[in-house]
Amino acid sequence: MASIKQAQKIMVGGVNSPVRAFNAVGGNPLVMERGRGTKLFDDNAHEYTDYCLSWGALILGHAHQDVVKTVQKAVKNGVSYGTTTKPEIEIAQFIVKHVPSIDMVRFVNSGTEATMSAIRLARGFTKRNKIVKFDGCYHGHSDDLLAMAGSGVSFLASSSSQGIPSAHIQDTMSLPFNDTQILANTLERHHADIACVILEPVPGNMGIINPNKDFLKNLRALTKKYNIVLIFDEVMSGFRSNLGCAQADLGIIPGLTCLGKIIGGGFPVGAYGGRSDIMKHLSPLGGIYQAGTFSGNPIVMQAGLATLKNLTPQAYRKLNVICDEFVANTNMILKEANAEAHLVNYKSMISLRFRSAPVYNYTDAKNASSDKLYAKLFHHLLRRGIYWPPADLEALFVSTVHTQRDLDALQKAIKDFFI
Repeated sequence: MASIKQAQKIMVGGVNSPVRAFNAVGGNPLVMERGRGTKLFDDNAHEYTDYCLSWGALILGHAHQDVVKTVQKAVKNGVSYGTTTKPEIEIAQFIVKHVPSIDMVRFVNSGTEATMSAIRLARGFTKRNKIVKFDGCYHGHSDDLLAMAGSGVSFLASSSSQGIPSAHIQDTMSLPFNDTQILANTLERHHADIACVILEPVPGNMGIINPNKDFLKNLRALTKKYNIVLIFDEVMSGFRSNLGCAQADLGIIPGLTCLGKIIGGGFPVGAYGGRSDIMKHLSPLGGIYQAGTFSGNPIVMQAGLATLKNLTPQAYRKLNVICDEFVANTNMILKEANAEAHLVNYKSMISLRFRSAPVYNYTDAKNASSDKLYAKLFHHLLRRGIYWPPADLEALFVSTVHTQRDLDALQKAIKDFFI
């Protein structure tokens, strides 16, 4: 039987993505064998209620019957053709129909590839080089964006990474999230050189932070004023709360949008899309090159479309309400107990903060984190059969198949830890 010790001999850290290594919480990483509904099962037959859900991708839970049946049927016809396929066209039509900012779309294979490609497109479209991002917003591991990044990267010695030449980040400016004045000053001073501003409209990689709506309105107004492309990274928030994504909730329409996770139904996927006048600058219509052998893979496209078709208004309403009530009720318990902690959520994306005061930016998020407490909580939950993301600044997720009983058990486990 394969074990984590064997994995560590032949895979770096025994993992293929750093946060899975449990460095932030201690202990040995789990080796999972299968998932079903809300449950994960490890190689020792232990069962866990899963609130990681493949880092948010599995909004329908594990092995949803429609996704499984669709994939089983599709794979009989082959797994990759290197040509345009009907499933690509159908899911593209679905996305264009529902996401306000997207007139045209290009599929890729990961969220990192989507954000990297969207920035190249914005630079080519504007003929400018500089980009603006926000501290704690993580947009994948491409060189230009790995500066002041959140989530798993925050456990490195710096908030970036070794191996990135200074030339790659000299045109990247990282600003504090939710600070309109610094944003305005920066854009006023550097607008002639700025190609784009990229952000998670609802940050999830420094824990969940609900944006100040005036901040977003000013951001939209300023980027329009200076002809800067506004890019929303909705890899995490896309299709999480409704079919129009976070931008529809917030009433702020960007020039480009990056998607991933949910639109693949659990398979590797990414996409970026936006205004047709920008998108038409991509090859083969324009001079900005981007390509991918497996982009728009027919199996992935059909799994994603099967997922999206299950996300009805009723499904979203039930999911959003149950999560809002869970957060409100848990916070009431924590407040009555004078616990220095609270939950924050954007619909079914949830984070725990180790302080009672609100969190508005990356500095607040780091001040509201506690590696030691989170590690204790993580293993406390694990003993209760509950699997959370193994890092303090990651978000946790609830699926459409989580029940009130599941959330009641999670609430009791949190209560028992703090009280």
